[in-house]
Amino acid sequence: MSSIGYARVSSYGQSLEVQLEKLSFCDTVFQEKQSARNDDREQLQRCLNYLNDGDSLVITKLDRLARSTRDLLNIMSRLDRMKVKLVVLDQQIDTSTSTGMLLFTMLGAIATFENDLRRDRQSQGVEHAIRRGVKFGRKCVLNDEQLMTMKSMRLNGDSIHDLMNQFKVSRATVYRCLSQVQH
Repeated sequence: MSSIGYARVSSYGQSLEVQLEKLSFCDTVFQEKQSARNDDREQLQRCLNYLNDGDSLVITKLDRLARSTRDLLNIMSRLDRMKVKLVVLDQQIDTSTSTGMLLFTMLGAIATFENDLRRDRQSQGVEHAIRRGVKFGRKCVLNDEQLMTMKSMRLNGDSIHDLMNQFKVSRATVYRCLSQVQH
């Protein structure tokens, strides 16, 4: 009967330190920097395959395990078949109790709802900004004079490679800049 921890953050820029500290009592901890939207989380699969009957899977928060209620319930179903209990430290959930299982299901549904709301608000914000003329993405590294010079050089037969060397930019930047001056 081991305590197996799983820690996850969504991107490489984020730190696992806080989660790992909370999971320090676990016998083994699997960790990864991977979005929960990705169904192929290698360390999660290794963790689930590592578990044995009677073990406890310990996480700090439900959203570290999955991003949707369906995903949570699928994982929970797998844990049930393996007779593994889930312990969620920050939300004080222990699925070996009926109250813990109820709380697990409710919080999973709420987390999915909140994620959907966040995605909708973000989408609406982006649409509003586009209507106001906000430009997204990286700004052009060249000024207007350089753009016109680049266009002129290209019209005079200079190769993309020559333009890359002249302006010290990547191939993609040359093509992006040339497409900007044509409009």
